[in-house]
Amino acid sequence: MSRFYNESSDDVQTAMPPAAIGMSELLDGHPVATFVIGMDHVVRHWNKACEHLLGWSTAEMVGTRNHWQAFYSKQRPLLADLIVSGVDPAQDEYYRGKHIRSPMIAGAYEAEDFFPNIGEAGHWLQFTAAPLRDRDGELVGAIQSLRDVTERRVAENALRRAHDNLEHIVNKRTAQLAEVNGKLEEDIRQRQTAEDELRRRNLELTALNEQLGMAQQQLVQSEKMASIGQLAAGVAHEINNPIGYIFSNFGTLQNYLDNLFAMLDAYQQAEGSIASPEVAERLRAMRQQVELAFLREDIPSLMEESREGIVRVRHIVQDLKDFSRVDTRQDWVWANLHHGIDSTLNIVSNEVKYKADVLREYGDIPDIECLPLQLNQVVMNLIVNAAHAIGGQQRGCITLRTGRAGDQVWLTVSDNGSGIAPENLGRIFDPFFTTKAVGKGTGLGLSLAYGIVQKHNGRIEVESEPGKGTTFRITLPIRHDYANDKEPGR
Repeated sequence: MSRFYNESSDDVQTAMPPAAIGMSELLDGHPVATFVIGMDHVVRHWNKACEHLLGWSTAEMVGTRNHWQAFYSKQRPLLADLIVSGVDPAQDEYYRGKHIRSPMIAGAYEAEDFFPNIGEAGHWLQFTAAPLRDRDGELVGAIQSLRDVTERRVAENALRRAHDNLEHIVNKRTAQLAEVNGKLEEDIRQRQTAEDELRRRNLELTALNEQLGMAQQQLVQSEKMASIGQLAAGVAHEINNPIGYIFSNFGTLQNYLDNLFAMLDAYQQAEGSIASPEVAERLRAMRQQVELAFLREDIPSLMEESREGIVRVRHIVQDLKDFSRVDTRQDWVWANLHHGIDSTLNIVSNEVKYKADVLREYGDIPDIECLPLQLNQVVMNLIVNAAHAIGGQQRGCITLRTGRAGDQVWLTVSDNGSGIAPENLGRIFDPFFTTKAVGKGTGLGLSLAYGIVQKHNGRIEVESEPGKGTTFRITLPIRHDYANDKEPGR
């Protein structure tokens, strides 16, 4: 397959095939300055527009690699050379950050620069370089066109000067406005007395706000203690169950041990007269009576069951102790959110287990920097509210899900209970607002949860549909931003 141009340095005109000669005539007649190089960087064509714009004749350029001389005082590649060499202009020291890919031609590049060596006062030129390929798609050279954009650049400079002049006018007008503003200072001084009075009142409001903050802390502690008191009966019930079967198992175990001791005593008495048929028969009858084989299987099972009961009691008591701890100061620590949820579920088990099944769909989340006890309080409030929302309906379902989204983790608590009326959705986080009957709630649970989440620089959202259920979604940052703390060190 013949190429557009012969890649030797011989006379280009005699080396061109007929199709290439036709293309040569087309380029010569083209008004845009254009030159073509082969894969060896030798100039194959230098049209008349190039001669006119750059001042270098076709005879001086064709068959050489000196096309750079028309633009620069020292040798350096042009865009066409980079295309032939397979070099990305973004990696070239001369074109890095000074070129763009052509939006019209695949594999082509564009650039614009000023050339002081062209003409008397220099010229601004715009380049477009594109690859040349044969009918098989093989790269055979590159073509580069040049446009003189000096007039446009001059117009842009003129526009820039006009902009600077306009900016000067604006500055002048600004100075005049400053003078007018000076006249307004008298009015400002007359209002200073009113501002001083406003500042005094603001200080009074600040003091009142501090008192309100102290009262809120007391309410928060009261709400926590009320919640613990509400759950105390259920926790006691939970503790009594495992304790009950522990005592029962140990009583049964004592009977088993008594029978075993009696059997062992019989064996000891029979040691001297084991050959006696009466003794042997009595031993067999006693062994059958106490079911020795069964005891050997049942005693370990009873011991294991008792151990599990004791462990369960310890877990419940420890979780209750952790949950109800009242610290004067809490430190930000890295904690496992799943561990806190499980611990809280253990505490509120008596509130939930008779009303709903709890599903845990935990995602893969890292430890987060938080105040674990406060987050446990949030989870407890949401789970207890979900259980109350299911109420006396048929057995419901509470689903807890977790996951990670970038540098945050999220937790959702969903129920299929009665839902929240639309007119109440905007008020559920307000202090003392509750839809429960008198004496059934303080209205501080969700307000407390909202404040704790805000303290963690997170957010809490709710979606609800009456008759279908409610979903609370909590989003927390993995790492705490201490810069947003209102209280240093908290």
